[in-house]
Amino acid sequence: MNIDIKEDHYLKRDVNWLYFNARVLQEAKDVKNPLFERIKFLAIFSSNLDEYFKVRVSNLRQIKKIDRFTRKKLHLRPNKTLKQVLKIVNEQQQEFGKIYKETILPELASNSIYFKSSNEYTENQKDFIENYFEEHYKKINILTTNESKLHLGDGELYYSILTTNNELKFVEIPSKDRFIQLPSESNTYIFTLIDDVIKYKINATYKDKIHEIGEIKLSRDAELYLDDDFNGELAEQIYEALSQREIGQPTRLLYDSSISKEHRKLLKENLGLGKVDLMPGGSYHNFSDFMKFKNPSHNKNLEYIAQPPLDHPVLSKSNDLFNTISQKDQIVHFPYQKFDYVSLFLQQAAEDPDVTHIKISLYRIAKTSALNNALIKATELGKNVTIFVEAQARFDEANNIEWGKTFSDKGAKVIYSIPNIKVHSKIFYIKRKERTKTKGYAFISTGNFNANTAKLYIDHGLFTANENITSDIESVFEVLEHNLIIPKTKHLLVSPFNTRVQFYTLIDNEIQNAREGKKAKITAKMNSLHDKRMIHKLYEASMAGVEIRLLIRGFCCLEPEVEGLSDNIYITSIVDRYLEHGRVYCFENGGDEIMFIGSADWMTRNLDYRIEVLTPIYDKDIYKELKCILNLQLNDNVKARVLDHNFSNSYVTNNKSKLRSQYEIYNFLKAKV
Repeated sequence: MNIDIKEDHYLKRDVNWLYFNARVLQEAKDVKNPLFERIKFLAIFSSNLDEYFKVRVSNLRQIKKIDRFTRKKLHLRPNKTLKQVLKIVNEQQQEFGKIYKETILPELASNSIYFKSSNEYTENQKDFIENYFEEHYKKINILTTNESKLHLGDGELYYSILTTNNELKFVEIPSKDRFIQLPSESNTYIFTLIDDVIKYKINATYKDKIHEIGEIKLSRDAELYLDDDFNGELAEQIYEALSQREIGQPTRLLYDSSISKEHRKLLKENLGLGKVDLMPGGSYHNFSDFMKFKNPSHNKNLEYIAQPPLDHPVLSKSNDLFNTISQKDQIVHFPYQKFDYVSLFLQQAAEDPDVTHIKISLYRIAKTSALNNALIKATELGKNVTIFVEAQARFDEANNIEWGKTFSDKGAKVIYSIPNIKVHSKIFYIKRKERTKTKGYAFISTGNFNANTAKLYIDHGLFTANENITSDIESVFEVLEHNLIIPKTKHLLVSPFNTRVQFYTLIDNEIQNAREGKKAKITAKMNSLHDKRMIHKLYEASMAGVEIRLLIRGFCCLEPEVEGLSDNIYITSIVDRYLEHGRVYCFENGGDEIMFIGSADWMTRNLDYRIEVLTPIYDKDIYKELKCILNLQLNDNVKARVLDHNFSNSYVTNNKSKLRSQYEIYNFLKAKV
């Protein structure tokens, strides 16, 4: 069925992402959250926005340079979108400043925690600052615009100084040890930022030469990532048109809004910025550093009540994980349960004389981990270890390549990125000799093999020895090792080969059932919904009467609540103490429901331009457990927001008992131990 859907019913990704970050800001504003958790949400908001400008806004600015014909063909209006983005960001940053000044700082003070600026130091504190500066920095390094090699670092903090003779100078603000505790009375905690220490020394040393001083931060252009949105010939045209652009060029200057127009003009001229590149901010930038600001008091009410990772009811009692998994599939849920079982299984595989091969795909590698050590040990003990390292994992490239070299030096076979395709799947495969045959074991996850992020990201990981799945996983690794062009899979959904087609088939089946008067329903939980063709397919299903329930943490380009188009689609989003990261897809299938979990969102890049793996859930007990967890998330009425046509981020309200899913899931799993 062909549907004539207006472009208006496909929402702008770059604008919609800001509605997601607004939900993060809501958590920072919510006084029901403990104080130091609200501070962390401000830090997350700031970090998100930095990445957004480095990548998404940078893309918009570069696309402005493309010829009009190509932009029109792609339905791109970068100028209009950019104006809308900057307006929303400015409003959000004003809200951010208001939250920090009017709620965070007063509440810190009520708990005897204070921040002092450079003009508030006592004489005793000035002596401390002088000694601290002498010990750690000794002198102030001033950069001038006359220097031929002047370069302001990406994301680094500087003071911009307008001198009395109208010259512009810069002083770098150190990024290390941003929070400095000052001498104070007992049970009182006084801090100052290194920003203020540097400002104090500047004023003390060059007072007569300074007309105005303000903090700035320059963001630079990141690599252009067009695979998120475009494909084929049009993408090539854009890349070719932008091939001469300077990567790393300045794209945004965040400045202290109190500095003068004259000062801003000089900054614009000397840093080669356009009018839209300047954005007003507060007196301090890089609020993401506040993730490192720890509660100095003994008041535990200022933080979330601890939820230590739980033991798995079966794996924790197992002396032989191969035997346990061989008998029955097992699933782990992070961060509710320990990540240790993943690395323990690999450690056992490394030491097991019957294990011959270990194959794994790594997307974001932890800097240090038991999992990495297990892989190294396996190579040292003579196992055939193959590690696929994604060298294009955004912002983790250097660490991934460094670990790839380490694995290779230890004897592993290391394979790097496939040209024009990222490997985003989270899988490993183990071959083991058992009696007269070789048996396969697999792990398929929605999240990365990273013990640190597993403490914060909600993900699911399936351990299985099911031959249908393990044979398919082996085929996927054959592709990664360049032994096959297309994997021979019958059960797994593997992008970019069969995921889109299989999802279309599953949706079409629901459409047909709805037309026949049967119950038809699609339930999907993902990070983001972006793919236009998938959205059109959901519109088609909605129009046919299929009930569609979506749970989307990030941006959503589908327009809900459009009469005759998306009436049957209901969408919520949960932002809470943990990051919702799991992908779960359920189809009613005439009463015999089908469920998949895996690494792919319904985004063009995940369906067509990345190696992704989703597995069906065949074990009935695991299916029931996942369905229970999913239902708790779908019924959250404490931290869930409704994504309506206005994207107002209104909290779910109903007459049901309060249900905070992340807490209820923890209690549900705790009861199983």
